[in-house]
Amino acid sequence: MSLSRSPSPQPSGGWHSPALASSQFDGIASSTSPSPRHYGSDYMNGGTGSSGSNVTWASAQARSANVKHSQSQGFFRHFRRLSSSLPRFSHQSSTHYAEKEKLGRGRLNADNGAVRALYRRTSFLGGGSKFVVILAANLGGGVMEWKGPREWAIERDSVKNKKKYVKRWGYELEIVDMSIKKKYAHEWRESWEKVDTIRNAMRKYPHAEWFWWLDLNTFIMEPTYSLQSHIFDSLASTTYRDINLYNPLNITHPPNTSYLDPISLSPTGDSDPTSINLIVPQDCSGFNLGSFFVRRSVWSDRIMDLWWDPVMYEQKHMEWDHKEQDSLEYLYINQPWVRPHVAFIPQRKVNSFPPGACGDAGDDPKIHYQERDRDFLVNMAGCEWGRDCWGEMYSYRQLSNRLNRSWWQKFKDGVSEMWDGLWKKDEEQVEEDGTSDQEKLW
Repeated sequence: MSLSRSPSPQPSGGWHSPALASSQFDGIASSTSPSPRHYGSDYMNGGTGSSGSNVTWASAQARSANVKHSQSQGFFRHFRRLSSSLPRFSHQSSTHYAEKEKLGRGRLNADNGAVRALYRRTSFLGGGSKFVVILAANLGGGVMEWKGPREWAIERDSVKNKKKYVKRWGYELEIVDMSIKKKYAHEWRESWEKVDTIRNAMRKYPHAEWFWWLDLNTFIMEPTYSLQSHIFDSLASTTYRDINLYNPLNITHPPNTSYLDPISLSPTGDSDPTSINLIVPQDCSGFNLGSFFVRRSVWSDRIMDLWWDPVMYEQKHMEWDHKEQDSLEYLYINQPWVRPHVAFIPQRKVNSFPPGACGDAGDDPKIHYQERDRDFLVNMAGCEWGRDCWGEMYSYRQLSNRLNRSWWQKFKDGVSEMWDGLWKKDEEQVEEDGTSDQEKLW
């Protein structure tokens, strides 16, 4: 099934369900999840002002209602009302000219947007066509497992986030229906489908160079960062080859076998960034494949053939809890030809964790998201195990919106807050005056 648009349980489209407001979900929403106080922003609480409470469906709906209400009560709304009350003069002789002028302006803006998109996509200019973002979607689809309103909301937000990002920078987006993994169930390949999916994307986009896999529970916090400026324009300094710089698996590196060639015996391979074909972040327990990059090359074809080999998934599926991640770690440890082409990237560069993943405190500077440093992406890894996936997704989405406001939006928010504060003071003064009058009467 095609996922060019996010699937919906509603016949007419959309993801809303009456169950969003039902009490049976309140207990789920209050399950342990990262408290917004870790992020240093009351904005992540939906404006509730409570730093210890989690985001719930009810609070989200209330916030939406408040936004709609504030749109009709804000400072700039008064100017719109004033302008709409002024008389309008329309003459038949000038109408045609005004419509033509408006149409011309529209065409100019469209042309500017088209030129910008063309520049960013062109391989010899912006280079956007060299990158393909692969997003796993429809994780809970199928007959055996129904997706609830939270799962639909997570998928909607995640897909929308990636679509806006690739549109901004001219990348390709491949949304993968992961319910097809059911066809691999009899072969114990439920988690190895990433390999098959990447190979299919390479065939579908023959001119692309880099393929970026993203799990569904990820959110791009800084859409103004392009992959080129953030990673690939300085690949040598952004990544590292020597795993000893951060080695949670305690892998012996480099190999000490005497018959290997000098490149395989070197901790950094050939130190040439053009030979990097796989970029992987590491978390507290080893390789993490929630966000990683694969480059089109002969080496990539070979590694994916081994990665997808039946010997791996049929004989080791009971031993490897993390499936394809353990498989890649095994290949890295036992196949010396693999290491010279694998580079590691600091986790917070492409795969920051929220509190609750790799530690409840969320204070590891190598792993956990830091608002002050404006980390690129957050991966709510493991949120389905005792945490609130939707609550975390909602909180980080709100934080990203606040951090990436334009100067005009910040100005309007500031003026609106001042205006609301003045009205609030006036109302409090009126209440105090009314209370004092009643006291005098008594």
